Amino acid sequence: MWGPHRFCTHRPSPLPPMSELPVVAIVGRPNVGKSTLFNRLTGTRAALVSDMPGLTRDRREGTADLGGPKIRLVDTAGLEEAAPGSIADRMRKQTEKAIEEADLVLFVVDARAGVTPADTAFARLVRASGKPVILIANKAEGRQGTEGFYESFSLGFGAPLAISAEHGEGIGDLVAETLAALGLKLPARRRKPGAGDDEEARGEVLKEGPKPIRVAIVGRPNAGKSTLVNALLGEDRMITGPEPGLTRDSVASDIQYNGQTIRLFDTAGLRRKARISELAEKLSASDAVRAIRFAEVVVLLIDADRAFEKQDLTIGDMVTKEGRALVVAVNKWDTVENKQKMLRDLRETVAESLAQVPGVPLVAISARAETGLDQLMREIVKIYEIWNKRVPTPQLNRWLTEALSRHAPPAAAGKRIKIRYVTQPSTRPPTFVAFCQRAEVLPKSYLKYLTNSLRETFGLPGVPVRFNLRKGDNPFAKK
Repeated sequence: MWGPHRFCTHRPSPLPPMSELPVVAIVGRPNVGKSTLFNRLTGTRAALVSDMPGLTRDRREGTADLGGPKIRLVDTAGLEEAAPGSIADRMRKQTEKAIEEADLVLFVVDARAGVTPADTAFARLVRASGKPVILIANKAEGRQGTEGFYESFSLGFGAPLAISAEHGEGIGDLVAETLAALGLKLPARRRKPGAGDDEEARGEVLKEGPKPIRVAIVGRPNAGKSTLVNALLGEDRMITGPEPGLTRDSVASDIQYNGQTIRLFDTAGLRRKARISELAEKLSASDAVRAIRFAEVVVLLIDADRAFEKQDLTIGDMVTKEGRALVVAVNKWDTVENKQKMLRDLRETVAESLAQVPGVPLVAISARAETGLDQLMREIVKIYEIWNKRVPTPQLNRWLTEALSRHAPPAAAGKRIKIRYVTQPSTRPPTFVAFCQRAEVLPKSYLKYLTNSLRETFGLPGVPVRFNLRKGDNPFAKK
């Protein structure tokens, strides 16, 4: 079952002349991540990347292989208001020319910063061009990007596409939408350029196959994280011992489980901030938190001898707030005497402490004795699939009609609140947006009712579900 993962590469086919390729322009205000996205899609580091605004001045062109079909990709200077004749004004004109020549525009906003007046101004410019547009909410990883993501609906380009160009999240969806907008098809035997694989970041094309599931193993010091990783790997890759703080870096290792690659990240133990004094441990803790933010599934490993101390619950809460899928693994289960009672108590604790995410899976294991590992891997794959689940819009709106008929929204100031439409703009975690009038007065209790109904109807246990309200009528209805 377990074994090393080997990547294979294809020799790229000869490129057609760039003049024959469809042209896709990446535009947006400065510092939203355009050059990072250019590098990601072209598989190069041709574009300089920095937090310094205005680093890109000229149009930069490159060829992006989208798993078979190729496009001519244009990186542009950041759009900003400028005095006539200035360098910034000339940069703007270069960008406008790129839009004019493009077959498709990728309009990028910073989800963490939210929609700015500059975004709104240049959305009008892009709309006036009449070119097809894909709205991209970049830097959407973690909870910080959530609010800005929803603000970007206001730009009038429909549902934004949430991505992280730096970390490769959502790139597969972007490739699919780009190909669809250009009327191109992805060959059946080639994999979409994906998100986050080191080989792909270097521009190499991988053979068909699912991308690795990124799994972070987290917990308090001495919970047995490194021992668990060694047991899954089948070798003593990580240093283990009774001393706290042996693991400092978040070390990645790949394993195979039923044909699926699992990328494990062993992390440093997380203690309360007040107990962290050594600089190296502070850096290690910071790296562990970062691993949580960019993982897809997080395994919270707890010690059966000291089950669910306050720090365990704090870590679990942090994982769910970041929108990651969570599996709780109770280690050292072979030392527990009354297993049935303890399992019942632990499940009650999980249900009470993580009530915002009902149904979090709990697995009893012994990393040292190598028991319960198959069940743990099954739960990781299962929760990952739920975390990625997408519900078709027609099914969502049939559900909404039934949910409203069972329990209508309450009246506020004598007027009934009308919820008109619901859509799922993103997965990872499943995220839903309902459009309604007077959204601000809808009670939280009713929002909780809708969220729980969604979970039950579409089978979404154990993962964060984000359900948000936006003012207005159905934005996708034909006017």
